[in-house]
Amino acid sequence: MAKSDNLLKFPSRVDYLKRVENLISNLSSHYKISSEAKDKISLAVLEAVNNAIFHGNKLDHKKTVTIRFQVSESCISCVIKDEGDGFDVLCVPDPTLPENIEKINGRGLFLMKHLADSVQFSADGRHVKMVFNI
Repeated sequence: MAKSDNLLKFPSRVDYLKRVENLISNLSSHYKISSEAKDKISLAVLEAVNNAIFHGNKLDHKKTVTIRFQVSESCISCVIKDEGDGFDVLCVPDPTLPENIEKINGRGLFLMKHLADSVQFSADGRHVKMVFNI
């Protein structure tokens, strides 16, 4: 399987989440990715995109979210970029601590880290790269 690159760029609007979901479905079908792997990729990527739209770009439609998927024989990598102010990943509270268990927010990074085989933040938290072994 040759390496493939797929790019999607869109304004910070929630209605674009469906396009992201469709792109993941199309990539999964094209590369015959198992439904279990597809589900992990979909959940983690949609969470990251949702964070970029809401927390990064603060629903500012003038700011964009960029997603780049690269597919190789052994993995899919996905880079999500926003144009927000960034954040310190080390300052995000652990949602598994007793004082955070009942909070409705704060589980996105936790999910991403547990669903992806690798998660790296850069550009002061404005870029996240996730790698999924397939």
